Amino acid sequence: MNKLRINLGERSYDIHIDRGILDRAGELISPICKGKSAAIVTNRRIGELYASRLVKSLESAGISGQVIVIPAGERYKTLRTVAGIYEKLLDQKLDRGGLLIGLGGGIVGDITGFVAASYLRGIDFVQMPTSLLAQVDSSIGGKTGVNLSRGKNLVGAFHQPRLVLIDTSVLETLPRREFSSGLAEIIKHGIIRDVDYFAFLERSLSQIQQLDPAALEHTIVRSCEIKTDVVRQDERESGLRRILNYGHTVGHAVERLTCYKKYKHGEAVAIGMVTAALAAQNIGSIDADQTKRIVGLIGAAGLPYAPPAEIPARDIVSAMGFDKKVSLGRLHAVLINSIGNAFVTDGVAPEIWEKSLEEQNRL
Repeated sequence: MNKLRINLGERSYDIHIDRGILDRAGELISPICKGKSAAIVTNRRIGELYASRLVKSLESAGISGQVIVIPAGERYKTLRTVAGIYEKLLDQKLDRGGLLIGLGGGIVGDITGFVAASYLRGIDFVQMPTSLLAQVDSSIGGKTGVNLSRGKNLVGAFHQPRLVLIDTSVLETLPRREFSSGLAEIIKHGIIRDVDYFAFLERSLSQIQQLDPAALEHTIVRSCEIKTDVVRQDERESGLRRILNYGHTVGHAVERLTCYKKYKHGEAVAIGMVTAALAAQNIGSIDADQTKRIVGLIGAAGLPYAPPAEIPARDIVSAMGFDKKVSLGRLHAVLINSIGNAFVTDGVAPEIWEKSLEEQNRL
């Protein structure tokens, strides 16, 4: 079993990565479950596949587990869903000694974390991500939140989990489109932080897509290492951690303008990463060869690299203005000086973004 430690003082926690860890969850969770009572938040499909195994594992460790099922999909990542969970926790009489467990993808994890941060002014929670995207990205780092009508994750809190348990075997039931969506965040890690990792992905993408155990395990571990290293240095996103938003500014705008129905999160981020590469090329930060490598890997991963043709570039740029990374009226975006070397800037003019988006539709 691979074990990573994210060192954040009193908020430090472990990340366990292994096949079959779902059935050993109880023994790993028991030491941190003070009240021996847990509520498992999941969606219907994931619940049907894995909730009973998790409940059985918890019970074997002396922990009672109650399942709360929420609707699946980005459009349900709302305060209304959160309020419904609060009511069910009160019905179950879960107190401050209780524990929340998010069993699902990034949406389930974000919602569970936000409920944990706010219910009774904060209780402990565990992340058990079941999608590739959540395993390599959203389950780590303590960002929680829900959407408002004008944008993604505009209401939220930093609330670190007590534990992250990653069972790689659950990826065998993950739909291929969801798997490809997760590859976007993996590719992002290489683009922003590790050129050698990016080259590994170029060489090994086929094996990863075929769920080759060694290639897949290396990929998940390395992405988790990159994420934990960044979070350790900048937990509250005051500096370095902003680079993890690479591709997300345009991605979030595209998701909102398509009502969260056309694209998976990773697909929208993939589009945003290509926009960011073209923007960097248009301001002279990178050359065309590096843009070509990024577009090539994104395309090979089965991800889109052009925004929806029916939405004008100016509308996407306008929607970017509602991003939570806007500060003092200026949009802070992430670009690269080279693959593996990202930086944050507020100096990209709207005209550059529009030009880059228009160029994408001609790729």
